[in-house]
Amino acid sequence: MRFQTDEQTLRFRVPFAASYGTLTERRVIGVALTGADGVTGFGEAAPLEPYDGVSLEAVRQALERCRVLLEAADAEDRPREQLLERCRQACALPQALAAIDLALWDIEARRGGVSLAVALSQRTRPTAYVSANAVISATDPGAVAAQAEQAWREGHTCIKLKVGGPDDESLVWAAREAVGPEVGLRLDANGAWTVQEAVAAIESLRPAGLELVEEPTHGLVALREVREAVSVPVAIDETAAQDGAIESGAADAVCLKLSRCGGPTGLLADARRARECGMDVYLASTLDGPIGLAGTLHAAAAIGAPMPLRACGLATLGLFEDHGDELPVRFGAMAVPKGPGLGIPAGRALSRTTLDA
Repeated sequence: MRFQTDEQTLRFRVPFAASYGTLTERRVIGVALTGADGVTGFGEAAPLEPYDGVSLEAVRQALERCRVLLEAADAEDRPREQLLERCRQACALPQALAAIDLALWDIEARRGGVSLAVALSQRTRPTAYVSANAVISATDPGAVAAQAEQAWREGHTCIKLKVGGPDDESLVWAAREAVGPEVGLRLDANGAWTVQEAVAAIESLRPAGLELVEEPTHGLVALREVREAVSVPVAIDETAAQDGAIESGAADAVCLKLSRCGGPTGLLADARRARECGMDVYLASTLDGPIGLAGTLHAAAAIGAPMPLRACGLATLGLFEDHGDELPVRFGAMAVPKGPGLGIPAGRALSRTTLDA
């Protein structure tokens, strides 16, 4: 099996602010796997060190360990599950495995002549569209109001606002007043608060009408305390990486991400377990590039077929320069590419010089 990688730097149109810092660019590693039959599948490793603590260098090293195994394998003779398990034994880093798993699924779907969503759905028919919340990246009330109103005009039924700073109240009310009472307002603190701060902030902001608050604080014990003290639904994001988080009962909902789950295989398994535990599920980008975002979109279509998902945080490509047209948002939803495989031009995501080398 031929194994190729290509590092990309994605630049934000405007700086992206979160409680873990302000980003001006995003670096990802694209992966291309080609089987003996010439079919190529694509994946993406998208660690975000300020968010998940995983460096790009750690992912590079993990991918190199997988390279040795995959280049010695014949993709036609060895099933996807076996190849993935071999890589998992050599490297337990989910961000690297996500790229491998996605590329293997892409190959399988392309060989079958179906979209990735169809391949992932198996016995059910995937949804054709996935509802996507808008991400508000501004940090002052006027700009927040302008972005929120634009999102409302574009048909979004849910907007997401980063919180955890000194101006939360003014930002939240600016967003609410801009979109009116019918649009869902989701807050994401990225664990910026203590338990006491989280409870006080949520109760203070509750009159604005909150759909949920994502990761108000870090850790299962702390999140359970917050959940028990407030009436607004609480979702886990970063804390979902902890062992037993989904089964813990510490939250009402879980935000699942392709990178953290180790690819589509882990993502579908975590979504199934979460629903069995009575949790709402929605998917989100880790500010991924086009390949990672496409993989998450296909997974959302597969998971949302038997039971609808909350609005997913996938409207993020437009945050980057020279991107946004590959997977556009129309009337608050994203159309799932019909395939085969990921269904997007790989040339936009991986450089031709790398793939043709």
